[in-house]
Amino acid sequence: MNASRNVIIDCDPGIDDSLALLLALKSPELNVIGITTVCGNVPTHIGAENALKVLALADRLDIPVYTGANRPLAVPYTSAQDTHGTDGLGNSHLPAVTNVHAMQDAVAFIERTLSEDPTVTVIALGPLTNIAQVLQRDAALFDQVDQFILMGGNYKSHGNCSPVAEYNFWCDPDAAKAVFDLMPVPIKMVGLDVTRKIVLTPSLLEYIKAINPAMGGFIEKITRFYFDFHWEYERVIGCVINDPLAVAVVINPAILAGFDAYTTVVATDDVARGQSMVDDHDFWHRPKNSQVMTQVDVVAFWRLFLTRVAGATEPDLTTVLTQLLTVGA
Repeated sequence: MNASRNVIIDCDPGIDDSLALLLALKSPELNVIGITTVCGNVPTHIGAENALKVLALADRLDIPVYTGANRPLAVPYTSAQDTHGTDGLGNSHLPAVTNVHAMQDAVAFIERTLSEDPTVTVIALGPLTNIAQVLQRDAALFDQVDQFILMGGNYKSHGNCSPVAEYNFWCDPDAAKAVFDLMPVPIKMVGLDVTRKIVLTPSLLEYIKAINPAMGGFIEKITRFYFDFHWEYERVIGCVINDPLAVAVVINPAILAGFDAYTTVVATDDVARGQSMVDDHDFWHRPKNSQVMTQVDVVAFWRLFLTRVAGATEPDLTTVLTQLLTVGA
């Protein structure tokens, strides 16, 4: 097993963010040293409250949570509460954590951490406002980061909030462009091309409930609203869980594959707002600043997620995965 690496997770919890946090917290390869929240799926303070709920579930309230940007750099803020529920957790209205509170100034926390430990890994699961603000102040802070991974964007897959844009990039297109323009290390872009293939189906949920009733009950509470949304708008039976894949690739890089390219983001507030433009034919002859993920080992992802989050064990795990993931393969 690889030695544990220190990780900052910048996120906007959010249903799939919460599942990603659980995967990170339950994986010994990762040492989550802080969680920062940004306005995205829900306003920043609600995201922080939800992060604390996940930490409480995992018995990890020792990990600090910091609130960050409560508005995008330039465009008006539009939440995704229509997708994630008013409370961000599928209108589950789980009890608030009252004995621990989030702290302020996520940007200062990220700056301080990178100054003290420049080789941390940063995983960004929401709009990139916090990350952009750090880069705009001092991009050199990211010179030595072990990895910078983001969930966002799309290459050939269509958008999820416009014909061309993925929500995180669309929510703050100026921040997304700034991150691709200023980040001094290659960006690992885990976008809709691969995340759309990670669907939590009713059958997978039933398996989780069967082997881990407490965790299964939590996941069922927060995803029911998500299930209904995906069926109504996308005719998906189950729900796409985007963010855990960005955590999974840090734990097991073989889960994803892609190619290197120069990527930028459309920042103008028009029909192409938030579109990720991947120069796969090298038209611009600019240095490649990203690894764009295009292939995913779905079975390997679910094996990791179910083992870590639900405590699945062999031989049942392989038998179940063979049953549940064969249809449509």
